[in-house]
Amino acid sequence: MSTLLSIKNLHVAVEDKKVLDGVSLDIKPGQMHAIMGPNGSGKSSLSYTIMGHPRYTITAGTIQFDGQEINALTPDKRAKLGIFLAMQHPLEIEGVSLKDFLRQAYNALYDGTPKQLRLKEFAQHLIKQLEMLNMDLSFAERPINVGFSGGEKKRAEMLQLAVLHPKLVILDEIDSGLDIDALKTVCLALKTIKQKNPDMAILLITHYKRILDHLDAADFVHVLQGGKITRTGGPELADEVEKLGYQ
Repeated sequence: MSTLLSIKNLHVAVEDKKVLDGVSLDIKPGQMHAIMGPNGSGKSSLSYTIMGHPRYTITAGTIQFDGQEINALTPDKRAKLGIFLAMQHPLEIEGVSLKDFLRQAYNALYDGTPKQLRLKEFAQHLIKQLEMLNMDLSFAERPINVGFSGGEKKRAEMLQLAVLHPKLVILDEIDSGLDIDALKTVCLALKTIKQKNPDMAILLITHYKRILDHLDAADFVHVLQGGKITRTGGPELADEVEKLGYQ
């Protein structure tokens, strides 16, 4: 199986402060990789760098996605290649419904391809995804994240994921601030989407093992400390971290 995301000896700085120090990571289609580590270890920096955040400057190393080097690509171009970032704190946007946002995003991603959908076709596609995730149709009529609870914001991210069909999903601490019921709901949505898209790869960034339990564990678990991946293993590594910490 070919590699979807290949990161080699990645060094990254933000305003001359080093945040990643030689990270290497390969992810194949369909795999789930979990990144665990203490606060300030570089976990979110890795996600923002993969997505192309302009504050994160690559000083050495490469990121290849689907066989193409993407170091210099802007976030929109990376999104069009099939990379999706679910943020820890999604933004609230007044005056724009989730439905309209998703239609614009979908057609921007697939502009000029047979996948682009007319208004009625997109409405049918959106309804299908809402039903798959057991979401009320009125959910998509609401302004993006305005007045949403923490759980609703993460469910909105799952709906975006279902509608846009990316090849790689980066989940940056989506369990942050969720109670146990909201976490179960979000994880069930993610599992449902993954079943419909078995080749979709997931890079899950988290502090806690509990989300891995709800997602039936990960293929690989990596510990990131001081901007470096210091340990890699299977699901048992998450158990060890839970018991012993990052020592």
